Amino acid sequence: MCNRAERGDTQKVLKLFGARIGARFNEGPLQVHPKSPGSVVRMDGDGLVLEQMAWGFPVSLRGKNGQPLKPKPVNNARFDKLGTFWKRWAAEPRQRCLIPTARYAEAVGEKGSMTETWLSVKDQPIFAWAGLWNQSDEWGAVYTGVMTDNAPELAHIHDRSPVILDPQDWDTWLTAPLADLYRFDRPYPAEQLHVDATDAPWFRKKGTDGPVLF
Repeated sequence: MCNRAERGDTQKVLKLFGARIGARFNEGPLQVHPKSPGSVVRMDGDGLVLEQMAWGFPVSLRGKNGQPLKPKPVNNARFDKLGTFWKRWAAEPRQRCLIPTARYAEAVGEKGSMTETWLSVKDQPIFAWAGLWNQSDEWGAVYTGVMTDNAPELAHIHDRSPVILDPQDWDTWLTAPLADLYRFDRPYPAEQLHVDATDAPWFRKKGTDGPVLF
């Protein structure tokens, strides 16, 4: 799963997607974590808007004794569940979005000593990650990134990866019926990705990453 990413520069995103600034937008850090503000491009009327939303759909959990716990962010949506758990949003084109992304990170290594490995698309300084969005009671506007199987050559990094959409497929993701989207449930070619394996520790502060994958 992906729970660390870097959004694209605002002005470059606006130009690349031909979008306008939406009602919900403020500049924030380039690096995005679950429950923190990130950027999405979505349809609004007859055009595209760039808006800021919290990364992760809130899911309410309960403790061992049935007590309510603070919501946790469901920041990744499995493609094979778009027709079940996620169908109420995935089946509605207006609830789909594109997540402008410069790169994303995965934790690699043994537990307790994991490091950051960053991945990006070689010929796309900013690429579109397929997403869903919603207006929540808990955190306002929120989004989640859709995940698919990783390329076999990159399985040592993680068995899943973001659904990366090439520019010719952006409109399809935002407008087509759900049945037409399943062709995107495939690994993105490993040879088109740049992999930057770093020595930077994955966990810098205890408890900073707590994603849920549905």
